[in-house]
Amino acid sequence: MEVLSALGDPARWQLVGLLAERPRPVGVLAELAGARQPQTTKHLQTLERAGVVSSLRTGQRRIYALRPEALRELATALEHLAGLAETSSKTFSAYGESLGAERGAAQQTGWADGRAFRFERILAAGPAIVWRHLTEPDRLAAWWAPDDLRVSELVFEARPGGRIVQEYRDAEDTGASEPVAGRAVGVVDDVRPGERLAYRLSPLLPDGSPAFTAHVTFALVADGPGTALAVDYRITGSATDAADFIAGIEIGFGQSLDRLTSRLPEGA
Repeated sequence: MEVLSALGDPARWQLVGLLAERPRPVGVLAELAGARQPQTTKHLQTLERAGVVSSLRTGQRRIYALRPEALRELATALEHLAGLAETSSKTFSAYGESLGAERGAAQQTGWADGRAFRFERILAAGPAIVWRHLTEPDRLAAWWAPDDLRVSELVFEARPGGRIVQEYRDAEDTGASEPVAGRAVGVVDDVRPGERLAYRLSPLLPDGSPAFTAHVTFALVADGPGTALAVDYRITGSATDAADFIAGIEIGFGQSLDRLTSRLPEGA
């Protein structure tokens, strides 16, 4: 953004401050800024090209004035960015706090066993459609990841004893330029179409060993034209290195379900 580039120089920012008070000629601006006039002229020309100031010649003098609309446009853009950052910053901070707490608790094998989470959502589509999004790999891959990740590989065999293989990458890493962000393997335990789905899934540590095993159960109940979805998530077999994974469960799985919720009935 040309305005930001123009304002990024401390000397030009000082001139903007002086012009905010009132229009001033080059010589006066140079004197107030404690700079040489040729340097001041170049800075003012840069600001004028960026649309931050305007000028006019009167006799032998060139007077410069600040254009408030340029600053308002910048302020609006920055306010928009600040709003976006506020949401992501809260999530990032919450994960950081959770991570610190979990790392402090991870002192021995089994430290997080029995930890349980429950998630509930009301979905706009009926149980039959929701079931397809829970069990068909193409549909499942479209939502089964936190906001900053995407499913890059998925095997989901919706039958008792069926395999689950799940791989994550950064959501924007379409060229596989970064290492895999996560990988998990598991098995399907119970399949009752339109009613209940249960599986075990183990995120893998860098050495390929399981960080823990998640026992996950989805219960679907018709709710008018939609579906009341309840998910129970319980941890067993937690390794001492599992803290980074466990710290993100509540945020990450919640974001995944929010994505599922937003997709229905659109694209059902």
